[in-house]
Amino acid sequence: MSDPATLLINGTLIDATFAEAFPMKATRLVITAHTPAWVMHAAHSLTGFATSVIGCGCEAGVECALAPDQTPDGRPGVSVLLFAVSSKELAKQIGRRVGQCVLTCPTSAVYGGIDPETSQAPLSDRAPLGSGLRFFGDGWQISKLLGGTRYWRVPVMDGEFVCEEATQTVKAVGGGNLILLARDVDAALAAAEAAVAAMRMLPNVIMPFPGGVVRSGSKVGSKYKGASASTNDAFCPTLVGLSARSELSADVGCVLEVVIDGLTDADVSAAMRAGIGAAAGLGEPAGVLRISAGNYGGKLGPYHFHLHSLAQGLEGGRA
Repeated sequence: MSDPATLLINGTLIDATFAEAFPMKATRLVITAHTPAWVMHAAHSLTGFATSVIGCGCEAGVECALAPDQTPDGRPGVSVLLFAVSSKELAKQIGRRVGQCVLTCPTSAVYGGIDPETSQAPLSDRAPLGSGLRFFGDGWQISKLLGGTRYWRVPVMDGEFVCEEATQTVKAVGGGNLILLARDVDAALAAAEAAVAAMRMLPNVIMPFPGGVVRSGSKVGSKYKGASASTNDAFCPTLVGLSARSELSADVGCVLEVVIDGLTDADVSAAMRAGIGAAAGLGEPAGVLRISAGNYGGKLGPYHFHLHSLAQGLEGGRA
């Protein structure tokens, strides 16, 4: 195409826009258990109801599975990331979720997963972990100091619950996103699933919504008093011709969004680039028509991820 501002990858149009993200606080927890199955039970329980800080208090997800030689106690493990808007809220969510979802899970243990000496993300506070959960031991709990790190051993009915005393938190980035516009539901799901699969290959990021995908993309504000967010009518196919804000052409039958939280802006950038490549790799022949992003004119947060910059060099692109 002759327009130098146009970018196509396999016939998929990449919009000249940016995703706008905002500061958050985050931590990584390493959960272990006797078998991989029980590790995932604990992780899925802990990260449940954690899609958006708007209503859930935090955003959380499984980062990756860990082999026994990658965990502090030599057992099967999983790494989970939790994000919140403040250190206070993050600490509250950690205490509640670990106490209700990991302490209760058979054979589980939990450890802080961010090493202050190697972290690429700016350090924040240390959030309580075992220092609060130890009281469940009703006086029978035991403290152990190993290598300068304090752990708590809490008696439970299958043996002991081992928990590191605290977890390091960091300054992080939330709200990176891709909006995938497709010909129909099947094409949109295929694009979203490909994007999420590519992103999950990378460290330090999560996609907190169900399967990594959200259909109820939102805008700030509402016609109804008390509602802080409402449907993003600009990207609702059923509102083409009805909403003056619609950004869709008649051939767009389904729109899905992928939201990304990362420990650093570089992590979010890498994930978004991988997602663009995977979704656009399917291309227009597979029904992937456009890739866009959500922003609020630069007013929401200081992190701006420009799609054209991220997509430069991806196969089939031309700017």
